[in-house]
Amino acid sequence: MTKDELALRDARVFLHQSSSSPVLASLRHVEGVWIEQSDGRRLIDLHGNTAHLLGHGNPEIREALIAQLEEMPFCPRRYTNRPAVKLAEALADRWPGGSAGVLLAPSGSDAIEIAMRLARACTGRFETISIDGSYHGNGFGALGLSESALDPRLGPHLPGRHHVAPYWRDGGAERMIEEIRRAFSNSATGICAVIAEPMRSNCHVPPAWLWPEVRQLCDAHGALLIFDEIPSGLGRTGRFFAFEHFGVCPDIAVLGKSLGGGMLPLAAVIADRKVDVAPELDVGHYTHEKNPLLARAGLTTLNIVARDKLEQRAEQIGLRLREGLATIARTRGIEVTPRGLGALLAVAFPGSPEEEDGGLVARCHAAGLSTTKKGRWSVGLSLPLTASDAEVDETLARFDAMASSLAG
Repeated sequence: MTKDELALRDARVFLHQSSSSPVLASLRHVEGVWIEQSDGRRLIDLHGNTAHLLGHGNPEIREALIAQLEEMPFCPRRYTNRPAVKLAEALADRWPGGSAGVLLAPSGSDAIEIAMRLARACTGRFETISIDGSYHGNGFGALGLSESALDPRLGPHLPGRHHVAPYWRDGGAERMIEEIRRAFSNSATGICAVIAEPMRSNCHVPPAWLWPEVRQLCDAHGALLIFDEIPSGLGRTGRFFAFEHFGVCPDIAVLGKSLGGGMLPLAAVIADRKVDVAPELDVGHYTHEKNPLLARAGLTTLNIVARDKLEQRAEQIGLRLREGLATIARTRGIEVTPRGLGALLAVAFPGSPEEEDGGLVARCHAAGLSTTKKGRWSVGLSLPLTASDAEVDETLARFDAMASSLAG
């Protein structure tokens, strides 16, 4: 079967949606930084749905899951198990803000919903402030937090949503802070939480003063601060939590994507104990909330991040990429602008309107790089933290080949 046949079958059987169907191609193998299409073409994966922190098919994760399948593959609710407890303990131990509690969920979107339920129960309010153009998941609550102008065919989302201008667009952080102040002032019933990614996964870095000021506003108005670390956590930015770069601690943080070792869906809510005020409610009630297989993947991931000092490795990879891109810019005589923290990076190249519509991603694909758009004339540049120096250099060589086509 060729890749085209499988891709055509995929298009016939799956409902179509903008980001995943119809597909670009079918894959037959993934390993480390590499994905291999069904036609045998190998590409370096710079996207991986931000789940490939440890590389594709990490052998330690695979072995741990096989062992867990033999030991105990499932745990019904109202019972617990060693992997789930040890994972929750390990996450709580990473919390920089005193005593913390944990809830596990089968997806990041579910975990965002848990965080919002905790905020409502803790504050007795329901209104929220979030950044317009962010992304927090596809549940009706999470998606409604992400954008102010949703497709009208989807109908109404949660009430009481206030969206503020993003720090990475015109007007910048100053406009965002002013709109947050206005939302607090104009709220009819009071704001329960501000929710945001500490660094949006488009990799625009906020100014150092922004989140401390938001923290002060939340404290002054009795609102919680929730950080969505689903794409940025677990050391990818050079710190275990991305918010650690900005000298603030939220009341609640959400991890996901790579927490499942790049193989299984897993997310976690880590919260200050002060939000543990509604034991009579099922705020995180899921069939697989303490699934030992999922938890074993998460626990093994945390162990690898700590043992192999992957936070430091993220800094090393990011520096090597930045230095290589600077060389490409000098050699090719074009502007090449990286942005981000650690190994969570995007890179902007000079372009034209057709590049903004996806031409740059296509050029990368032709050069053997699988990536995705990250805003105007920008693509993602996020390698697994297990990438070798040689694989980083190969990535740069392929970017150089792509840049040569831009230079004309």
